[in-house]
Amino acid sequence: MSANPYEIDLDKNAANHQALSPLSFLRRNANVFPDHTAVIHGQQKFTYREFYARARRLGSALKARGIGLGDTVAMICPNIPAMLEAHYGVPMIGAVINTINYRLDAAAIAFILDHGEAKAVIVDKEFAALAKDALSQCKAKPLVIGVDDPEYSGGELIGKIEYEALLTEGDPDMEWSLPEDEWQAIALNYTSGTTGNPKGVVYHHRGAYLLAMGNVVTASMQQHPIYLWTLPMFHCNGWCFTWSLSVLAGTHVCLRRVEPKPIFDALAAHNVTHLCGAPIVMGMLVNASEDERKPLPHRVNFFTAAAPPPAAVIAKIEAQGFFITHLYGLTETYGPAVVNAWHQEWNELPEDERARVKARQGVPYEVLEELSVRDPESMQPVPKDGETMGEVMFRGNVVMKGYLKNPTATREAFADGWFHSGDLGVWHPDGYIQLKDRSKDIIISGGENISSIEVEDTLYKHPSIQAAAVVARPDEKWGETPVAFIETKPGEDGLSEDDVIGFCRENLAHYKCPRTVIFTELPKTSTGKIQKFKLRDQARNM
Repeated sequence: MSANPYEIDLDKNAANHQALSPLSFLRRNANVFPDHTAVIHGQQKFTYREFYARARRLGSALKARGIGLGDTVAMICPNIPAMLEAHYGVPMIGAVINTINYRLDAAAIAFILDHGEAKAVIVDKEFAALAKDALSQCKAKPLVIGVDDPEYSGGELIGKIEYEALLTEGDPDMEWSLPEDEWQAIALNYTSGTTGNPKGVVYHHRGAYLLAMGNVVTASMQQHPIYLWTLPMFHCNGWCFTWSLSVLAGTHVCLRRVEPKPIFDALAAHNVTHLCGAPIVMGMLVNASEDERKPLPHRVNFFTAAAPPPAAVIAKIEAQGFFITHLYGLTETYGPAVVNAWHQEWNELPEDERARVKARQGVPYEVLEELSVRDPESMQPVPKDGETMGEVMFRGNVVMKGYLKNPTATREAFADGWFHSGDLGVWHPDGYIQLKDRSKDIIISGGENISSIEVEDTLYKHPSIQAAAVVARPDEKWGETPVAFIETKPGEDGLSEDDVIGFCRENLAHYKCPRTVIFTELPKTSTGKIQKFKLRDQARNM
């Protein structure tokens, strides 16, 4: 058999092959649009020239302090310029950015700092007390860098050096290069597991590049979009929009407080074109008072994920001038990798039917190779009948490298050559998927993942509780909220809902606590297993 002639003397070399990395987007636009506004934060504004220089200063200063290839730099910050700059400056020196959810409790953050072996942690002063508590519990002894954000007057500045002072140590012209291998890690994100500690999800440069590009296509972004940061940047690196905006020299409008008035003020003041968020943000905007609301400058594209937004909420917010696009994904897929790609003829549907169609999860991003709903036992695709349930599975370049230091979980997630999401859904005849349940018992409330098993474990520690089950209850504001069904021990009839919620608040991050407690005999099978499906039905009808 003759050799393939197209492989003879036609090899990869520096002229025709470079690693894909989202870092190249910022470098390009610092040269092409150096004076265009890249970042707005209150009274602060940075051009692309300044944004690029500040990122290089950060990388240079961290490198001078001994941080480099494969080291982890953690962030405990809101949506401020330092978070954006770290998404470039940290990976420029081969280090890995770990944006931490500041809504977690100190023990969970301590675990993350230890597991990720953080060499540095950048802490906004608003979260100083939380960071100090976490640092006191962990074995890691990272360099602590405090951020004195001029837009925030409270908190405490902690650390060995302040962020702006650190930047003065750095070189704005620092030489850097793309990674030798695009498979190199760029980010570490922790996701809620159903049991035990959270898992560390590792992203590579190639996946970050592609998902960032995929967002641009999915969002139909044109040159110089203006993006409002209503989505926390700690969520999957802001669903990779931290890098997407640099593709088209867009403007990041930072927002420290996600509240109706600041959102409407920013939309009007900056001519915002795009924003993302969980359904709770939609609820804020729908229910804003007349004093908080301002007319939109034009149609604003709103991208939402997490629990499917109620059809009524979608209908109300679109009547205000927003255009809703429903996305779906997981931490393991760099955030959203599935979109409810809209058909123009669906605009002619009755309002309730249009909203129902919009609530489906959809089809793959252009940069995701395959999306499937399969029987997890036989691995055969389920019929596209909109009724047969199966597990949603992914395959492609925007699926994580794997779980850090957890080969067993990685092998299980990638069994049979597919990423197993753990989400159950159906496949409609038009190829769109729709989620129906969560096999891992994850509740998504306000965009945050809550493990029902973790909440149940806490409830079982209460001396008066004999049995407990936690399920999701649909909620117009939060998407879903946890409901606890409780069986008390004999003679403990005096236990109240407030007692249970108070106990949970003492032992869990507050957003994980049940909003409703029902005292009842739990339905069980003949073997004693709690029948959660009956409780879910009851919660849906409450």
